[in-house]
Amino acid sequence: MVVVASVLLVLALVAVVTGALGLAGRLPRNRFFGVHTEAALSNDEAFRVANRVAAPTSIGAGALLFAGGLVVMAAGGVAAVVLATAAAVVALFALGAGANAAAQVAAAVAGPTEDTGCGQSCGACSLRTVCQPAT
Repeated sequence: MVVVASVLLVLALVAVVTGALGLAGRLPRNRFFGVHTEAALSNDEAFRVANRVAAPTSIGAGALLFAGGLVVMAAGGVAAVVLATAAAVVALFALGAGANAAAQVAAAVAGPTEDTGCGQSCGACSLRTVCQPAT
């Protein structure tokens, strides 16, 4: 039970700190924490705005994870694990909803992207001869 509670509490800390930094506009652009869609990573402003939008749900998810960790530590047993799992699932849905809203805002801030005609495969597209004109 201590391991489950510890994992939930660490995840709660990560979610709350990421949300607080995003809300303050102080989360540095990176590929590990915060919203990291292609549009959000396209420039500093898009990343800052996207993470500011996602911050409340990240903080809320952290609060749910923290509560789940406390329940596991206080109650123990199968019922506590079920409640903690439910809290984790709801937290994941909250994070997903916030990330979805943030991705839409980031796409609007970043502006239209260049259409290369062959996706984002960096030239490894198996259909690249179809996508690129013959030479």
